[in-house]
Amino acid sequence: MKKIAAALIAVSLAMPAWAGGETASNPDAQVYFVNIEDGDTFVSPVTVIFGLSGMGVAPAGTEKDNTGHHHLLIDRPPLGEGEDGADELSYGLPADEHHVHFGGGQTETKIDLEPGQHTLQLVMGDLGHVPHSTPIVSDVITIVIE
Repeated sequence: MKKIAAALIAVSLAMPAWAGGETASNPDAQVYFVNIEDGDTFVSPVTVIFGLSGMGVAPAGTEKDNTGHHHLLIDRPPLGEGEDGADELSYGLPADEHHVHFGGGQTETKIDLEPGQHTLQLVMGDLGHVPHSTPIVSDVITIVIE
């Protein structure tokens, strides 16, 4: 019994880093920030343009291979990490001040941020806001608001 429990714990610790939902992604797909780089300084509001290669953008609820829609993670741990990391990989991303959904297929936004440092990460979600089976995520970048 102890061996089974140890094996289950080992598997559960290994999976959350990149276990995603059930929707397949193109292994060559990449999501990235078009107009922002790590360390950039801005005055709020900040225009953020989302880039995607290897897949297409489609509104939430659209069931079409190799598509998804953008989510912007603000001031939170990278996708799959933190208190709710495993849940968001399997069940979907919440909608709150740290998880902004672009379910209409939008590819840019303006965000208001308080002065200071902020982290940003882009994540593609499938028709139900769940990251793909191999999640498509950008690097986490840090920007400064004056």
